[in-house]
Amino acid sequence: MDLKPHTHKRVVITGGASGIGLATAQAFLEAGAGVVIISRTRQSLDEALRGPLSKYPPGQCHGIVTDVADEVAMANTFKECHSLLQGIDTVVASAGIEGEMGNAVQHVTSHDFRRVLEVNVLGVFHAVKHALPFLEKAENPSITIIGSDSGFVAAPGMLAYNASKGALVQLTRALSFELFESHGIRVNSVCPSIVDTPMARRGMGVESFDNAEFPVNAPEDIARTVVFLADKESRAINGVNVLSDFGYSARSSFPA
Repeated sequence: MDLKPHTHKRVVITGGASGIGLATAQAFLEAGAGVVIISRTRQSLDEALRGPLSKYPPGQCHGIVTDVADEVAMANTFKECHSLLQGIDTVVASAGIEGEMGNAVQHVTSHDFRRVLEVNVLGVFHAVKHALPFLEKAENPSITIIGSDSGFVAAPGMLAYNASKGALVQLTRALSFELFESHGIRVNSVCPSIVDTPMARRGMGVESFDNAEFPVNAPEDIARTVVFLADKESRAINGVNVLSDFGYSARSSFPA
């Protein structure tokens, strides 16, 4: 897919310091956009800005440390993003955590379950709510949520994660209707199966997916889809949860 020039696109990416968020930041920067990445920790932010994002011109990429689950902090962060970019055209909600992977329901703690929902669902709500005053002034505003095929299919030991990603499927639909009708803002999500990211390797307990017996997305695969959805040529695509799972969810259980 050829990335269209986004010279005048102003993009904010939560969870932008690693994994899918980082790949998405790089894709937009390569296309000429101005980008602000939001990360929960100073260490991860510095590693991204001093590492893979350091090759871009000064002033093209910025970073802010914020916990997406903190609404007051997110409100202030989006005001700062607007100031840094002189506007916001696109928000990519990529921040997420996996929770207690591998634990059966009786061993999942309420504290952990709540924290997954706070980051994965409430964090998206905060991003949308506090970006809205700026997005509604943009020419072709869009929001893309990074969901998961776990919003459609389930696996044992992923209870809180499955619940949070299922919530994002319906949140995408609800926001797409409300925000397009009232503000002309398109809202979509990209829902990949396993992606080769630090979080996925940690959750699966592996050092790499080189010898995986199943297909694995690269972060760049998802980033290209996100950039496409932000383009004005995608103006008719709204309220869609785009599965990027190699067709696995389309397979029948019938033993043919």
